Amino acid sequence: MRRNTDHILVSHAGNLPRPKYLDELIAGGLSLEASTGPEYRHRLPRAVKEIVDQQITLGVDIVNDGDYSKAGSYGGYLMDRVKGYTIEPVGESPDPARPAKRAGTSERDRREFPGFYDSGLWFAGSGGPIRPGFATPQGFRSPNQRGTRVCTSAVTYTGGKAIQADIANLKAAIQGKDVDGYIAALGPLSLGAAVHNGHYGSEEEYMMAVAEACREEYKAITDADLIVQVDEPEFCTTWTFYPDWKVDELRKYLSFSVEVINHSIAELPEDLIRFHTCWGSGHRPHTNDIELKHIADLIIKINALQYNIEAANVRHEHEYHVWEGLKLPEGKMLMPGVISHSTDLVEHPELVAERIVRYASIVGRENVQASTDCGIGSRVGHEEVVWAKLRAMSEGAKLASERLW
Repeated sequence: MRRNTDHILVSHAGNLPRPKYLDELIAGGLSLEASTGPEYRHRLPRAVKEIVDQQITLGVDIVNDGDYSKAGSYGGYLMDRVKGYTIEPVGESPDPARPAKRAGTSERDRREFPGFYDSGLWFAGSGGPIRPGFATPQGFRSPNQRGTRVCTSAVTYTGGKAIQADIANLKAAIQGKDVDGYIAALGPLSLGAAVHNGHYGSEEEYMMAVAEACREEYKAITDADLIVQVDEPEFCTTWTFYPDWKVDELRKYLSFSVEVINHSIAELPEDLIRFHTCWGSGHRPHTNDIELKHIADLIIKINALQYNIEAANVRHEHEYHVWEGLKLPEGKMLMPGVISHSTDLVEHPELVAERIVRYASIVGRENVQASTDCGIGSRVGHEEVVWAKLRAMSEGAKLASERLW
């Protein structure tokens, strides 16, 4: 993983707008089949090359494949590559009384803003149309309505062919270009924590098995000399799934979660691992988000070289102060979000520069790289706005570099 030497490097956190010739194949909902079918796979190499070139044009230094192989459902793509799970439809469970393992997304906010959640608006983008392959507000269903996912046999990774195709597409697209490549992969909490364990002797044993399955995907990526971004929004959002927990209960759970995540990346090269967490992509009030000060010390116990944390939205921007009192481990890097996915407003490059310089003044200019808060392809209303945001980020990074070097 390259480090800053004479300027601030720029990346982003995940998904980017897909071209129309991919969207047209998956229009109509959350269909995994559409995004794993032969015609979609046939079109992917061209699409990945185009999106890599677009990122380079916009000034991005660490690029990805746009998350194009994860169309339909980001969480669902890895479920499609891991076996050991079944879905018990409502009313057909061996235990009809078995509830969902935890509350739905943002239950704490839901209790405070019931009318907003009943409207379905929280599941929409920030004002633009819902892109094909992403759920519409009308199509959203609660966990109990979808059925209950249960682990019924050993959790095993079966996605070797799929991840090798992802790797080949990205490697071909970046060949001969002065950029690094990364692939985002779902974290073990986000894959397995919501699922009932019906096979292993304990929850701890089950989650370690999930971690081992995830590791196979991560290892394939790092073996190809690409950066793996372990996507673990649940490090922040778990607080919302258990609305009656106190902070000490969350910290106890996250302490074990650190062990699970570190197990998933055990023996992999740390300099090819970055960790992403955020407070979720939904456009909602976020008044009940867990504060960074309660979890930051646990985040930096994860054995990654770099930590990408949401930091640009109006609910969390002030939390840069946390790093004034918490020392970043020697040699580690922060990749704060300096561009928000929660608004179609395009940040001014001067604001981006201020955000970068603010972090650099705390942890050192060599230890800060610029990113978005989360993937912006699915939440920002139109691709033109996405490109403008990425351009603003690279322009802001140039301004910051002039001030820092």
